[in-house]
Amino acid sequence: MKKIEHLKFMQAAIQQASIGLKEGGIPIGSVLVKNGRIIGRGHNRRIQDGSAILHAEMDCLENAGRLKAADYKKCAIYSTLSPCDMCTGAILLYKIPVIVIGENKTFKGPEKYSTGRGVKIINLNLAECKDMMRDFIKARPGLWNEDIGK
Repeated sequence: MKKIEHLKFMQAAIQQASIGLKEGGIPIGSVLVKNGRIIGRGHNRRIQDGSAILHAEMDCLENAGRLKAADYKKCAIYSTLSPCDMCTGAILLYKIPVIVIGENKTFKGPEKYSTGRGVKIINLNLAECKDMMRDFIKARPGLWNEDIGK
């Protein structure tokens, strides 16, 4: 896929992050793409739903619905932030071969572990994603620390 396509799908993930922020949650968004089409969207819903596990990637996978193992292998998952251990586990479980991230400066998940397991990671290093997280962390550090298990 070309960078312009990655940016298009990342914009959809950023829209999801913005929805989460407007709902009073943590601004992280994700989309699942198969064959050039978004098949799942999600955003961090831990606060909104009182959930222990609804990070953006988990919400996205849930919203994509039940897929066959072969379908996941044809997907790429986009996330505005580097996936955490939990979300990485789900990505590895379903053998999603590509993770495209908006940034990994404010938080870096187990990227080396993922690449060691054969996952391709593409970091778009977008200022928009960094700014959104930086502003949120500054405004709500306690909520952020809760979300990442600190």
